[in-house]
This record gives sequence, structure tokens and C-alpha cells, in this order.
Amino acid sequence: MYPNNSFARFPVSVNVGPQKLSQSQQQQQQQQQQQQQHQPQTSTQQNTSSQPVSLGSSSTTPLSSDLSLNASSSHVARQITYAQISRQSASPHHHARTAAAMARNAPVASTVTITDPNNPSKTFNGLIGRGKQDEDSRKQPTAVSQAQTWTTLDMGGMGLKNLSPALCNYIFLTVLYLNHNNLTYLPPSIANLEYLKTLDVSGNKLTSIPSELGLLINLRELLLFDNNLVTLPSELGSLYQLEVLGLEGNPIQSDIKNILMKDGSAAVILSLRENAPVGMPPPQREWVTVESSSSEDDQGTMKSLGDTFTVFCYNSLCQKYATGQAYGYTPSWALTWDYRKELILSEIQSRNADIICLQELGYQQYEEYFRDEFRERAGYDSVFYPKSRAKTMGEKERGEVDGCATFFKSSKFELVEVSLLEYNQKALQRADFKKCPDIYNRVMTKDNIAVMTMLENKDTLARVLVANSHIHWDPTFADVKLVQVGMLMDEIDKFASRHLLPPASSPNGVKYPSTSKLPTIIAGDFNSTPESGVYEFLSKGAVKQDHDDFGDYLYGDYTTDGLTHKLSLKSAYSQIGELPFTNYIAGFKGVLDYIWYSTNTLDVMSLLGPIDKEYISKVVGFPNAHFPSDHIPIMAEFKLRAPRPEKKLEEPNFGATSRRQQSKENDHSNR
Repeated sequence: MYPNNSFARFPVSVNVGPQKLSQSQQQQQQQQQQQQQHQPQTSTQQNTSSQPVSLGSSSTTPLSSDLSLNASSSHVARQITYAQISRQSASPHHHARTAAAMARNAPVASTVTITDPNNPSKTFNGLIGRGKQDEDSRKQPTAVSQAQTWTTLDMGGMGLKNLSPALCNYIFLTVLYLNHNNLTYLPPSIANLEYLKTLDVSGNKLTSIPSELGLLINLRELLLFDNNLVTLPSELGSLYQLEVLGLEGNPIQSDIKNILMKDGSAAVILSLRENAPVGMPPPQREWVTVESSSSEDDQGTMKSLGDTFTVFCYNSLCQKYATGQAYGYTPSWALTWDYRKELILSEIQSRNADIICLQELGYQQYEEYFRDEFRERAGYDSVFYPKSRAKTMGEKERGEVDGCATFFKSSKFELVEVSLLEYNQKALQRADFKKCPDIYNRVMTKDNIAVMTMLENKDTLARVLVANSHIHWDPTFADVKLVQVGMLMDEIDKFASRHLLPPASSPNGVKYPSTSKLPTIIAGDFNSTPESGVYEFLSKGAVKQDHDDFGDYLYGDYTTDGLTHKLSLKSAYSQIGELPFTNYIAGFKGVLDYIWYSTNTLDVMSLLGPIDKEYISKVVGFPNAHFPSDHIPIMAEFKLRAPRPEKKLEEPNFGATSRRQQSKENDHSNR
């Protein structure tokens, strides 16, 4: 294969007029002349249909004549230069032949660098298989079935009239040349090529392009020179990373042409995005009924207590983070607080949940809007705590800090107690953590929190513990996530132990023999996929001290003895299989949010179902005009039940790695 695994596009100057060619360009020109001398006459005849047409109607003047050569005309110059290069690339497999000629003339390297098509930042020396591990801040591992050593395909200058559907199965492609053929139509399935960075369909007979091209959000170059395009689909507004939109030689409508000439490709994409019509919202999410497990219990020992309640969990996206830099595919008006807050409020109130757990709610938004709106419109009482950093800030800066809010129907529940867990502060209080440098370097710098509330049902006097947390986001800190959730479970046990007896205000309330018999809900954005150590720990009750997510870091007892908790927990959605996603942004679509429940005290009755698949297939990510956050809400209906008999489990013994065991022994000897 060729160095860098790509057919290089030669660098060009944007100056109009005579240009001094670089050495590589001179070589290319000589190679083109040699190739043209050996081209059959039929090839020359084939390419006469791709004569330059100015960007406008066929009777208008070329772009370079539309503007005087000032600063803004650099956009015109770039169009003209790219178009000229395209027109010089009309021979069959021009880019492949040029790359081959360069490879023959280049010095032989000892190794050949192969780029992972699904993760361009990851390279390999030699032809080896690999799996994809995307290092984007939100991405999760995705398996690649077989080794792929080429990512560029040149089908230019072949006189093609149609494309084989099989082409759109080559999802590993990053560069695709279809230039100078006789194509009149591009299939919508071209959107399957999600890793494309360059798509060249210049010199064809296209009168339109499919709106699905807007799903190719990794595109940097979309070259449409010398076709018959009059307009562009508004969906191209999603191509926020596009650097070059080649339109020279098309009878394009004047408003697009003027924007392109004056402000360039990015301005055209921005205009399409900002002025795109708001499509129809998806159908309402349906409720999925879950079969109760009570019927499976022997001799009716698991009689229901007849008490049901609903829990709603939602990362609402703090306004501070709702920026065009973070969500370049979203229209700016859909990111404004005035627009988003009404959608958020409408979504929450339409669900009419008994308990609401919100994450990433801004301090100011809670104080000035949500607290009073929820109380007055729907009768909710609430508690809210911002992240730990708010303590060190002035009033104005504090207002922008996000935190966790728990709302509950005041007609149904009484607040018995609330407790704040600050993970970085709690870590300082643990004796086994104080001698671990990794605590100070990795855990202490993260100011995530959890809010624990003890609620009492006003009718039945049964109590339920509700924990609401937002775990650290960065996937390179999987160890920190596991440590945070480990501390969360430790503190839940301590908090629950204070509420086994009824409060003084309800002396006739329910008595619970142990913390495992107290109904417990743990909801939040855990920033962890179902394959993570966090999910394994919560669902299985333990992880080993040498779990992969700990890496080589040391965290006291957690990395010498392992992590355990006493509760029998399940993710509510595990009853039907986790949702396809709870977080959807450009480049990542997966499950990060959960509602965990104690299975021996609660049954899942129903769940809020997924978003319509057809709708999702047409969007590149959230937020958008219909969804105000990059997360979607999840919701479950629970039924309180008599506790199941506790099973006596042996204390887990994970053993110890030599490194960590030695660390523990040294720690004891120093005491």
C-alpha cells in the first residue's frame, strides 16, 4: 500500500492567476501529460461532457469575474483552483495512478504506516488486524470484524452510470472518488459510509444530491464541481466539519452562490443549518409493560404491598455546555435557553412522575425557574445541590455551576432527610485513601456529587431511599468512575442504616431489619456503558481488585480487596434489554443513564420505551429542534413489595495481585 494509506490531494495556492508549481505538482503535471499521450481517443471524447460551467446559470460569468480580487475573493479563488484540479483528474483512476507513480518514485521506507479507518488517530506498522478503540471523549469500543489495510477507493473516469449497492457496504472508506462519470443519481445508502472525509462526485450529471449526505458528519471535502445542481438539501447543514464545498460549474441558485463567494463553504453550511425547516417530531414514546416477577414466587410469599410509584431520570444538559463548539450540528436557536427550557419543562411535566432525578441542572436555572415552576404547576417539592466547585465561586459564577436536583410529589411523599455526597471530599476522609497518590492526582480533581434523599409515603408510611448522581464523564478515567460509584454504595449503606426505624414524625411507620430490605432507587448519569466496570459492580455486587477499569492505579482497599456492596440491584431497563441509547451525539450513541433498583423490595411494572427508529435514522445527534439535551429521559414504574428472604453469601475473596498485596502489606507495616 501507499504511505499514509491515502491518495494525497496536492496542496494548492488560492491566488488567482499564474502560479509557480511546487515540485510535486510539476511531477503530477508531467505524469498527467504522459498519461494523456497514451489515452485512447474514446477517453478524450468521454470527458468532453464535463466542460466548465460557471457557478450560476450557464449564461453567467465565471466566479473569478464576479468579485474584484479583494480579501473575500479568496473563497472564489479556492473554488476555481479546486475545480481546475478536478478537471485535470478526469482520466480513469487518475488519483490511484498518481499515488502509484509517487509511491514508485518515493524512497522505500522500512515500514508502512496503516491508518485505522474507524479511528484515524490510531496507526499500525505493518499489515495487522485490529479492533477499533475510539478515543473521542464520548465513544465506546466498537469491534471491527476483519483487518482493513486500505481506506481510499478511486472509481473516477470510468463512465459509470450507476453505482453498485455493494459499494455502500464499504463502511471503512475515508476517501471516495466517483468523479468524471455519467452518474445522474446518488443512492441514499451512501450515508452508510459514515467515516468518509472526502467525497468527490465532480464531473457527473447530477441534478440533485440525497439529503442523507447530511449524515456524513466526518466529511471535510464534498466536491460537486461541474454537475447540474440548482440547490442543496438543508440537511447538509449538519456537516459542521466540512472545509471545502465544491460548487463551481453548477447552475446553483443565487443565494447559495453569493454566500459561497463572499464567506466560503462554512458559511453555506451554517446558512443551511440555521434556516433548515423544523421537521415533524417523532411519534410519542410508548410504554413497555414488564411482567412482574411476583407471580413466580412460591406460595405467595412475595405479596405486593399495592404501592406503586414512577421515577423519571434525565440529564437536562446545563446551559453552560450547550454551545456551538460542542454541538456544531445543532442550529444556534435550538441551543438557546429560552428555547430549551420550555422543551425540558414540557417533557418532564408531561410524564407526571412521582420522583424526578435531574442531572446537569444549572444552579441559576433551578433557583430562578425550575424550583418554582415545578412547585406551582405540578406540586413538587425538591432538593438541589451544585457541584463542589460552587463553594469557591462568587454568586454570579456559582449560578452557572450544574448539579443534581431531586423532585418529588408533595402530595405523595414526605422528605425525611437529605444528604449530600461530595466524592472528592469523601475520599479525603478515608484512611486507606490518604496514602494513595492517585487519589490526589485523579479523584480529588473531579467535583462530582450525589444527592441522597429518604422519602416516606404519606399513605403507607413505607420509605424509599433515592440516590441521584452524576459520575465523571471522561472515558480515560474509568478508574475514577469505579471509585466514585464504590464510595456511593458505601455511603448509601451508611445513610440507609440511619433510617431502618420509622422517623419520630411517624412512629407507626415501617421497620426494616437491614439496609438490604429498605427499598432503594439509584438513578443518574453514570457515564458508563453496560460493558463497564461500573455496570458490572452495581449489577453483580462486586468487582475484583485487579479489574481492568482500575488500570495500574492504587485506591486503598478498593484495589487490594476489591469492591462489594450489599444490595441486590438491577438496571430497570435490563428487564427488556437496555435501550439502544440514552446519549446521542455526533460520534457516539450509547447507554450512559440508568435507574437501578433493589430487586428484593421493588418490581418493575413498566418502562418508557425507545425513540422511533425511523426518526433516529435521519438525525446525526442531539440536541436538536425536538430534543433539548444530548441525553434522553428514562422512566420506570415500580411496585413496592415485601422483602425477599436474604441469601447468605460468602464474603468474596478475590485474592490479590502481588503489586497490590505488597502495597497493602507495606501500608499495614507503616501503621
